Amino acid sequence: MPRSRAAGIAVAAVTVTIWTSFIIVGRAFAHRTLTPFDVALARFAGAGVVLLPLRVWQIRRNSGRGTGSSFFGLSPLSRRVTVLIGLLAGWGYALLAYSGFVWAPAAHASALLTGSLPLWTTFVAMWWLNERITPPRVWGLACILSGDALVGGSSLLQSFQGSTAWIGDAMFIGASMCWAGYTTAVRRYRLDGLAATVAITAFTSLTYLPVYAVLVLLGVWPSHIANAPMSEVLLQTIFQGVGPVVIAGVTFTSMVGHFGAVRTTMITAIVPGLSALGAVAILGEALSWNLLCGLALVTLGVVLGVAVKTSDAPVSC
Repeated sequence: MPRSRAAGIAVAAVTVTIWTSFIIVGRAFAHRTLTPFDVALARFAGAGVVLLPLRVWQIRRNSGRGTGSSFFGLSPLSRRVTVLIGLLAGWGYALLAYSGFVWAPAAHASALLTGSLPLWTTFVAMWWLNERITPPRVWGLACILSGDALVGGSSLLQSFQGSTAWIGDAMFIGASMCWAGYTTAVRRYRLDGLAATVAITAFTSLTYLPVYAVLVLLGVWPSHIANAPMSEVLLQTIFQGVGPVVIAGVTFTSMVGHFGAVRTTMITAIVPGLSALGAVAILGEALSWNLLCGLALVTLGVVLGVAVKTSDAPVSC
């Protein structure tokens, strides 16, 4: 097996594992002490503690050499790109995803948060990168869209009976759109995985904390971080920051380099089935007929989308 192919498979396996765990843990702790705004703070702080000292060391080692850096040199990318991916993969994705876990089950996140990524990435890539979508991939996307409709449509119908799961579903879809935009930006600007992750961390570290502090003091955002057990705070800081941001942030961006933007999100669409099964085994969630059919369609869409040849040119990351 060529080294590049083996590396692509390796980073894909790491990404899928972390994303699956992210959904299960996100839902498991959604109704504990911390609010979604607190968890987002823990996510950004955890990543910042690991990555920003490394960035400072890199700056000192290079004696300030290099161009295109921004945010006091903490971001290795230009200000425009840093703000763009920071808002998409930082603020937007985290706040919408963690808020969604409060309202909807993990199985819904399985289908709508990661399962709809190929759909939204395709639309963004067609508009921004002029991507051509092959007929087999169209069928794959149609299956994924149908699967998502079975999950989200059921929530909308249940809303007439007082269910609020549709709110979480809408947030999951919004978070998926944000990540699709980031995925396409990685390809558009040919971003290195580590550089993109450091840029996002620099942006969120410098912007989220002051906004969080002001809005909490004003009573706009609820916060329970002062009353939360230290074990919960540390777990979320390590798990949400180091895992999904530092490790998976690099491996996911590297996947885009190996497989292309659209095909990468096709591969990660295997996460819905794995996380839904994990939610049943670990969280005791039930799998209804519409959810089972929706996950089956998403899985079929993955097979159709990944099994065909694509015109995605790999990007060196």
